[in-house]
Amino acid sequence: MKWSKVLILLLIIALVISAAVLSVAPVFDQNKTLGKYLPLVKGINLGLDLQGGVHVVFEAHDTPEAKVTPDTMKQLKAIIENRVNGLGVSEPIIQIQGERRLIVELAGIKDPEEAVRTIAKTAYLQFITEDGKTVVTGADLKDAKEGKNQNGENVINIAFTPAGTKKFAEATAANVNKRIAIVLDNQVLTNPNVNEPIPNGKAEITGYATLDEAHNDALLLRSGALPVKVTVEEKRSVGPALGADSLAKSEHAGLVGVVAILVFMLVYYRLPGLIADFALVIYTLIVLAVYVGLHVTMTLPGIAGFLLSLGIAVDANVIIFERLKEELRTGKSLRSAIDAGFKRGFTAVFDANVTTIIAAVVLYYLGTGPIKGFAVTLIIGILASMFTAISMTRWLLHLVAAANISKNPKYFGA
Repeated sequence: MKWSKVLILLLIIALVISAAVLSVAPVFDQNKTLGKYLPLVKGINLGLDLQGGVHVVFEAHDTPEAKVTPDTMKQLKAIIENRVNGLGVSEPIIQIQGERRLIVELAGIKDPEEAVRTIAKTAYLQFITEDGKTVVTGADLKDAKEGKNQNGENVINIAFTPAGTKKFAEATAANVNKRIAIVLDNQVLTNPNVNEPIPNGKAEITGYATLDEAHNDALLLRSGALPVKVTVEEKRSVGPALGADSLAKSEHAGLVGVVAILVFMLVYYRLPGLIADFALVIYTLIVLAVYVGLHVTMTLPGIAGFLLSLGIAVDANVIIFERLKEELRTGKSLRSAIDAGFKRGFTAVFDANVTTIIAAVVLYYLGTGPIKGFAVTLIIGILASMFTAISMTRWLLHLVAAANISKNPKYFGA
């Protein structure tokens, strides 16, 4: 194969990769702070430390009705997860700490105070008759959705479970021309008059000034009441300016590191270094595409994991190229030296990557949110580096050998 064909093939590969990046970028273009160097990174979700948000620590307390147990903490976590998801927060971090604490991190929240108030409400719903009897509770609800009624009022349309439908029908039949108050957390939302029995298990809560208020309460009703009382023990906000500054510094440090690696590989290993640089660019695109596809939330530890995996990918090339140089010094042909270098270097590269993956898996299962992010990005990077350093770099070197560009060992760092 002539060297001109190799260059044409490499040009085609570069054009295909560029086209793929440019075609994917507009679809995932969600975040506007990234993408100065690669359009693909616009689709990566940013964590709390990069785009700002709120970090809250809730503490659960015993009540006469319920005690704090591992089961109630799991239930509490599930309910708050439902509420947070209803707020439309991207990739929240919610985890139990100790026996009574729950940590919630919400990135990109426009109104942190309102978000905390919403997810921390007990949301205990009651339908109370004029004589003070509770006839139906939130436990009997099947669904709750905000909307507008025929008069254009902001309302919540609720539907009961079969058991709740029966209770509500009996209660309305027994209280015709009387009032049944709808109470949420001991606050009367509305106190309508019962004109006739309601057997269909549906009702309407009125009295909301805005549709957003109705949405928040509907979210609380859908997710259910908290099993125990919670208080906010710690709350701190990360401003978007601080996050943007951290992101800018990370981008700068990463760019400087990548350029330094590319220059070193080119100067020290010559032609194999150029091929390794090309493979590293493809490696970077593969990793970023996986981040977008898996909806990875990028944090500062996550960026550190990515850069570390990039260094590991370079380390694999270094090991293999040093073996290649040793084989060339013994007088082997270029093709034979390439095969022998990869064969001798594979074991060292494989062992190093496997042990690092094991350490990353341990970090993921035993660590907290940011540590897990570091572990995830590190594992993805290592798996991608195994492909580019062992398969792609070897294939490109064979193309160069077949093209007979040069047989001088100096061009291969020997």
